Amino acid sequence: MRVIGLMSGTSADGVDAALVEWPDDAAARPFRLLAFHAERFERELQDRIHQLAAGRLEGGVVLREFAALDVLLAERFAAAAVAVAREAGAPLGSIDAIASHGQTVAHHPEVRATLQIGDPSVIAERTGITTIADFRPRDLAVGGEGAPLAPFFHFAAFSDPGESRAVLNLGGIANVTGLPGGGDADTVHAFDVGPANALLDTVVRSSSDGRESMDRDGARARRGRVDSALLARLLDDEYLRRAPPKSTGRERYGWAEGEALASEWTGAGRATDDLVATLVAFTAEAVARACHDFLGGAPARLLVCGGGARNPAMMDALAAALPGSCVEPTDRQGVPGDAVEAMAFSLMGRNALLGVPNHLPRCTGASRAAVLGEFAPGRAGFRARS
Repeated sequence: MRVIGLMSGTSADGVDAALVEWPDDAAARPFRLLAFHAERFERELQDRIHQLAAGRLEGGVVLREFAALDVLLAERFAAAAVAVAREAGAPLGSIDAIASHGQTVAHHPEVRATLQIGDPSVIAERTGITTIADFRPRDLAVGGEGAPLAPFFHFAAFSDPGESRAVLNLGGIANVTGLPGGGDADTVHAFDVGPANALLDTVVRSSSDGRESMDRDGARARRGRVDSALLARLLDDEYLRRAPPKSTGRERYGWAEGEALASEWTGAGRATDDLVATLVAFTAEAVARACHDFLGGAPARLLVCGGGARNPAMMDALAAALPGSCVEPTDRQGVPGDAVEAMAFSLMGRNALLGVPNHLPRCTGASRAAVLGEFAPGRAGFRARS
């Protein structure tokens, strides 16, 4: 069964598309990544998404902008789906479904609410392919946090009977999945750790007046020195201490906090590189504490994916914070780090087509296993696979 997975994360810098071939039954292995395509967003679109999510629009325009971005992003998602099929040499008619995570603009599990935009009806119409979206709301409806959902794929792709592992995704937010050696799905633990690239990118952009959008190759962090007082202050965080299941987003570790830190730091005449180095240490130490406090200790192998895996300073900081672990990118396990989350939603879409559960309730806090996702039928209609 061929399913395209579409993912746009907290950083809102683009949409990743992965076309994966799965078994026709509920087994996850063997699977084959047929093609991966990254559709980058221009700065203006990224800023519009962040402004909407940060609540920085006036009341009179917010609903219009919400509706406009819902359609605009769907067009971009559809284009990414067409592009990845073309790169694989796969006719659109040979693809069973598209599974789209959408773009999160609000995530508030405390009121049982989450919101992803990128209208699946537009995607289905542009591609002619049945599109499955809105995965998170069903998990919330059965008592979960709506996140994290990728652990369903992490367990399927990376679990090993002879080795304890953890999968760390470093996107805008850091999330971790613990995979005990030889354990089954009921032994998997997963949750959002907290800070990652959203804070780093905001600080770099704010401090450079928009000339830079990220700490490319960790250059700033490598030049800077960690400020121990600020690091201790950042780590004294109620969310980091909270036991799973838990989830968070840019509403806590995003523009507002990043800009406040940048303003405080530069206002005191301090070097931006030192702040960036401290934020890298913050992420690494938060991950290490999460492993020790909630996963039973450092895993034998920490598999890293997401944008942070391409930051050498971040990878070095993780290795230093977890000296008992082998820290390596997921690429070494045959799964490109940039494709992990899009592949996760591809698998979730395959299961939705089969009508079988596609999340891990223990990880999200849901009361039972459910089939997540809502369907927009393709031009030929929709017929469930069995």
